[in-house]
Amino acid sequence: MPYLKPREQGQSDAWNADAAAQGRRGTQRIVHAGEVPAPSEVAQLLGISDGELVVVRRRLILLDDEPNELTDTYYPAAIARGTPLAGTAKIRGGAVTLLAELGHVGALVREDVTADLPGNEEQEALRLTPAEPVLRLTRLTLDADNKPIQVDRMVMPAQRQQLRYEIRIG
Repeated sequence: MPYLKPREQGQSDAWNADAAAQGRRGTQRIVHAGEVPAPSEVAQLLGISDGELVVVRRRLILLDDEPNELTDTYYPAAIARGTPLAGTAKIRGGAVTLLAELGHVGALVREDVTADLPGNEEQEALRLTPAEPVLRLTRLTLDADNKPIQVDRMVMPAQRQQLRYEIRIG
């Protein structure tokens, strides 16, 4: 799960590396970053009050310059306020690497995936028709003390995705 581990010094972020390994080009556009009131689902996952301020990075993920995913990543303000996570600049090695440098390393990830039809903004951003389904993936990352450090909410065109999980038992 390369998206969940900090990158080595000098490595590009996991999305760019994954796309390049397939002979493709992965990029992303940060469309917004900063503090916002936590949506109800995010607040619940982070263990905070509805509307409490969190830092969000909203991104449009592109594959070969085509929209591939919308991702909103939320961080507790105490972790991300005043860091590059709260800005729109690209983060060398990716956000997971920066979190680790700040002392916040993920130890457990919980993902929930559902299917749905896209809303109007999602249709436009992902270039979908109203009848094309999307996958909605919500990922909660907890540290070794079971403290939430990150919530990702992703929307992906279902027909353009393959989800792969490798689970080691024992």
